[in-house]
Amino acid sequence: MMRVAYNNGESLTYWWLDGYIDIETEQQPLISERLARLFDWHRKTQIKDYALFLKQAQRQLQSGVDKPILLANLADMRKRALVMLEHALPDMADLALELNPQQRAAIAKKFASNNSDYRKKHLRSDLKARQRYRFDKVLSQSEYWFGDFSREQEARIRAAVNAVPTDHELFNRARLSRQNELLRILEKIQKERPSREATVALLRAYTVPLAMQSGGPEYGDYFTAYQDAMTNVTLEVINMTTPTQKANAMQKLQRLIDDCNQIAG
Repeated sequence: MMRVAYNNGESLTYWWLDGYIDIETEQQPLISERLARLFDWHRKTQIKDYALFLKQAQRQLQSGVDKPILLANLADMRKRALVMLEHALPDMADLALELNPQQRAAIAKKFASNNSDYRKKHLRSDLKARQRYRFDKVLSQSEYWFGDFSREQEARIRAAVNAVPTDHELFNRARLSRQNELLRILEKIQKERPSREATVALLRAYTVPLAMQSGGPEYGDYFTAYQDAMTNVTLEVINMTTPTQKANAMQKLQRLIDDCNQIAG
């Protein structure tokens, strides 16, 4: 599934982008060419490094995982995301300079639709319902890697999940702030027509904090507490698993490593 998704990544990304900006006919060649170039660079220069990172995760799973290891791995993943972002920023700037007011309005409309879905899913339920939703999501992800969990293990996962601070209203305010900031930046680009370099700088200042998941001042101390609690959830899941469950995860990782090597080839 990973190989199929990656090998169709250009088309999937084009489709996703079109869902936001309503790509116009004259923009299609530029966007298609830049996406092809981005995926070609990524396949040739990044995928083998991902395989090495996954191989390291296998070794860590065998020898034991603690919180510093998890945090270091998370930092490594963010650095890899930043490498791809930096490579894509000039093309993102070219696209931003090509957008027209109608496309900026289309982005705002898509944001409004996404926000409506978010409110229905996260803001119209009580605390227990939100915790249950998060537990179901964590359990599903954990079962993907490790297989079935016993009732005792599920109880421990639920307790760890319930300890995670839950303030979807704050998350919602932060996402609205980010969306409005992006719309403001795009409007500035359309009105002032800055140079490509200046446009890259504007987009870098907006996207790098998102790629690094550093949180913004609007979160206060909540974001740090949330990330710390979610790290504890991951650590609890890994350290409660049986040898059989760990073997399942090792096999999943190996399949991903094989996929990465095949994609890179």
